[in-house]
Amino acid sequence: MKAFNGYDQAKEAARQTGSGAKLPPGAYKAKIIGVKYEQGKNGTSDRILIQFDITEGEFKDFFRTQYDENTSEDKKWKGKAAIYVPADDGSERDNWTKRSFAKWTNALEDSNTGYTWDWDEKKWKNLAIGLMYAETWTAIDGRPIKYTEVRYPMAIGEVKPDVKIPDPKVKDSYKQAVNNSDNGTDDFVNVPEGSADEIPFD
Repeated sequence: MKAFNGYDQAKEAARQTGSGAKLPPGAYKAKIIGVKYEQGKNGTSDRILIQFDITEGEFKDFFRTQYDENTSEDKKWKGKAAIYVPADDGSERDNWTKRSFAKWTNALEDSNTGYTWDWDEKKWKNLAIGLMYAETWTAIDGRPIKYTEVRYPMAIGEVKPDVKIPDPKVKDSYKQAVNNSDNGTDDFVNVPEGSADEIPFD
């Protein structure tokens, strides 16, 4: 096939619009619009699942726009994150989970005047929070892919244009897939439904 003019510009524009668009790496001001507590199954940890949308800047209402423009019957809200609940079992992993959980509660308290975490996650709905989005490089069915996701929460006041963005999280599966692939990598493709955690809100 002969290359056509304007491909690079068209490629970038396609990423920024429509139901398959990915939120670029960076810090964002957001609002939590849905909260659900999910009990772990088959030995997995309990989780607090949240849905959110961007409230300021160039990507304001990013996930609402994306959802409304998606014409598929099984469309799902893409602005989401899972906060794992500590098992309180004294393990090293559990200590890490406790610190990670506290980062979320600290960010919520620092972003919302008068709010204090009181062990009622339902009160998170409509609260403001800062979110750092960064790249994750992984593989699905042996296919190397890149996507962006919430790396960590932050206080709204820490969301600034010059904030340092974390390096991509490169998983071993990605490296292996690249080594086994003759076609290179796929930049920011859609992650197939069911491959990542979904939030089954009604």
